[in-house]
Amino acid sequence: MKAPFSTASAPSTPPLAAIVHRRGDQADELLARFALDLRDSGWRIHGVVQRHCGSRRLKAALIDLDTGLHFPLFHQTGRWSLACSPDPGCIMAASATLRTALETRSDLAVANRFGTLEAVGSGLAAEMLALINEGQPLLTVVSEAYLADWRDFTGGQGAELPPRRAALDDWFVGVTHARHAS
Repeated sequence: MKAPFSTASAPSTPPLAAIVHRRGDQADELLARFALDLRDSGWRIHGVVQRHCGSRRLKAALIDLDTGLHFPLFHQTGRWSLACSPDPGCIMAASATLRTALETRSDLAVANRFGTLEAVGSGLAAEMLALINEGQPLLTVVSEAYLADWRDFTGGQGAELPPRRAALDDWFVGVTHARHAS
């Protein structure tokens, strides 16, 4: 059951936001819990969240919010290699979920993060830009290390949120009020 949150918000809330984090803030877990809570409350949420797996063979995975499928984020480059690189299949799967968000005009699109790949125009950059250009709500995570790149990418038009649940709730209330008012 969709119900607006009880907090008040400004009508000028931008539909684009990033949780700005430092190492150890657990922003990935915050984003995942927020998206899943909204989905479980009846909101149409599409996209991917990142889960840290902590094993040597699987360091991180992206989880499709629609299907629950896990996609290994990195593929190993060799048995004894310490290097890892993004798995192209994982990026393609994440891209498809964001395109679904765009096509279905979901209540919220979630991209696991704006990072190294997106800063150079790769990764999920094209899908994120398409959502931004359509004015669809988009929430992601960005490290302080990539904050300047994020601001360049968005033209400084996005909200920058602290890694706190109340900040996400307030932002989403503002976005939903703005969408329903227009």
